[in-house]
Amino acid sequence: MTTPEGTAVLSQVVDALLDRKAVDPVILDLRGLCAATDYFVIVSGTSAAHVRGMADHLMTALAPAGLKPHHVEGLAQGRWVLLDYVDFVVHVFHPELREFYQLERLWGDAPVVAAGDAGGSGAKG
Repeated sequence: MTTPEGTAVLSQVVDALLDRKAVDPVILDLRGLCAATDYFVIVSGTSAAHVRGMADHLMTALAPAGLKPHHVEGLAQGRWVLLDYVDFVVHVFHPELREFYQLERLWGDAPVVAAGDAGGSGAKG
């Protein structure tokens, strides 16, 4: 995902999540650190319904571009929804679980891509 098209996809992901009031978006560049994916996109929601709504909206927003998640976890519970798009994985967290699992700390060696840089929204992760 080093192409302009790849960057545009990350921008679309962040913009779609921000459209649904995502909290604290962060993009971690895992290239060279993780064999499974290139990027993590991490956001929080304010409730289980908010988490589910963001995940549903993202899947709907990316579908016209032919992007469908290879795997989805946690949608029914709405506490931590994982959307695996292979080149990037989106983590939509309830705040308590984001704090508990601390993916940003776990992957502390990964460069942080500001959401505004990837999404064009001006928000920083």
